Amino acid sequence: GRYYEAKDRGLIDSVSWFIENGDLTIYCPSNIDARSWYNKDIPPAARAVNHNLYDRFIDQEVLPRALSETGWQTVSVGGCSFGGYHAANFAFKHPEKVNSLISMSGIFDIRSYVDGYYDDMIYFNNPMDFLPKDNRPQLWQLRIILGTTDSDICLEQNKQFSGILQQKEMHHWLDIRENRSHDWPVWREMFPHYISTL
Repeated sequence: GRYYEAKDRGLIDSVSWFIENGDLTIYCPSNIDARSWYNKDIPPAARAVNHNLYDRFIDQEVLPRALSETGWQTVSVGGCSFGGYHAANFAFKHPEKVNSLISMSGIFDIRSYVDGYYDDMIYFNNPMDFLPKDNRPQLWQLRIILGTTDSDICLEQNKQFSGILQQKEMHHWLDIRENRSHDWPVWREMFPHYISTL
């Protein structure tokens, strides 16, 4: 979502204790989904190009600033819904720069956003496809949390992706909450819990 949504929807307040104690600094860059994966007015190849530009922006501008301002060597990434995709895609593409991933109700397969088109750029931005064949040792150092619910529209993708991680013997936590939906109240509940485990 937009950079202000996590704050306006109470997600930042849900972890205020960690922020006030100096344990956590949060950066909320906006996405460009309306100009990339969500943009049906441009060809799928152009959507992937635009997303790659966004990935480069996060990698080369946001990440160095965060590391400089905090003094850390790596970052944790997280997101809700399509933000969960962004967090996961970035973490698995750049595991040497990320120490942990929190994906809440995320997706891991973007093929439904490319109208049947497929090329290398789609492949390398589709964790469901590229991760099974990726054997960089840094991947096994990631702390991975996949949060979802029993009625989440993303439940099946989370289960499938958990299966891929299991096959690769990558330690992770698939947390399926009961009687919750794909919405901000459950993410506000999940986020402080997950942060406390890191």
